Amino acid sequence: MTTLPDEKFFRTPVTEVRTWVPGKLFSLRVERQPGFVFTAGQFARLGLQDHTTPEEAPALWRAYSMVSGAADPYLEFYSVVVPEGQFSPRLAALQPGDMLCVDRTPFGFLTADRLHQNGDLWLIGTGTGLGPYLSILKEQSVWQAFDRIIVIHGVRHADELAYRDTLSNLADQVPWRDWGVAGDDRFLYLPIATREALPGMPQERLTTLIENGGLARLTGSPLDPERARVMLCGNPDMITQARKMLSERGFAPGRRGAQGNLAVENYW
Repeated sequence: MTTLPDEKFFRTPVTEVRTWVPGKLFSLRVERQPGFVFTAGQFARLGLQDHTTPEEAPALWRAYSMVSGAADPYLEFYSVVVPEGQFSPRLAALQPGDMLCVDRTPFGFLTADRLHQNGDLWLIGTGTGLGPYLSILKEQSVWQAFDRIIVIHGVRHADELAYRDTLSNLADQVPWRDWGVAGDDRFLYLPIATREALPGMPQERLTTLIENGGLARLTGSPLDPERARVMLCGNPDMITQARKMLSERGFAPGRRGAQGNLAVENYW
């Protein structure tokens, strides 16, 4: 790994690229520097350098949540390609061996420690807003803190349900298998598409399902602020609407160090 000592970022090689939807959704992994420490749910600033000035700091940076766990030996990021964007098309074009810059300081407050440590944890996200939840799910302390974890991933089309196999078979995989995570009694994953029907799932927006009680019926658990701890991440319109609905029900983020029952990340 190549590092720049005395700088606020390090350069690291891409080790793996996975395409979920060609030209639209992808994940990439890079080598992780031992000194880079983060809390599950946080994001990093990624930078792409101009090949003509490889020793200078990148002029262009973008924030991406870590999909990898806080203890994983690699860093993984999940991204959508914005065709007219300055950053994501270049990021999507990287291949194993290419270099990526990572800011040494992680950011963000979409972390489980900001919520009351009991009840049910609801991880509600749209699109690539699923990313930080995958990191949070790799924390054993999270499974110890909450009675049940519910992941709800909203997309337009079924092929956009990245990491679906991982989430559908969570109890059979390491580290979850070693922790005794078993079936719907501890974990529930709901993939929901708005533009095509999925077996047993409504073809609705997540905000509609919050408003009409659909999520409560699907999960068998009410969105009750006394028991539910909710995270929201993804499309800003979804977040704005869902936050308003939940606030009207008594959900609120923590204040001045006190834990709450709602945590929100404005994802773009």
